[in-house]
Amino acid sequence: MTQSPYERLGGAPTITEAVERFYLRLLGDAQLAPYFTDTDLPTLKRHQVAMLSQVLGGPKSYEGKELAEAHRGMGVTRTHYDAVGAHLLAVLTEMGAPADICDAVAGVLKSVADDVIELDH
Repeated sequence: MTQSPYERLGGAPTITEAVERFYLRLLGDAQLAPYFTDTDLPTLKRHQVAMLSQVLGGPKSYEGKELAEAHRGMGVTRTHYDAVGAHLLAVLTEMGAPADICDAVAGVLKSVADDVIELDH
């Protein structure tokens, strides 16, 4: 039986570590940090772990808001969305994720972009 990308990456501990590293990068990026000023980071991280786990074929436990609803009114630009995606892919690569998994995550990011981006610049 073939392992899911979630299992291949190491499951919950690896996904949790990836999300921690991801948010360290986002909060350290002067262009992106303002999006998180008034955010409940522990809750956001839990949602991100659940969502990334689900995307990678792990447990389907994400119960947060739909992406469009969660990002409505934030004024997310295409440039910033692409930068967030680049940070996520960089973290996965740094943690040894194989190219096929990174490509699959990039595909999901592309497929949901219109649910998050409000300003096309």
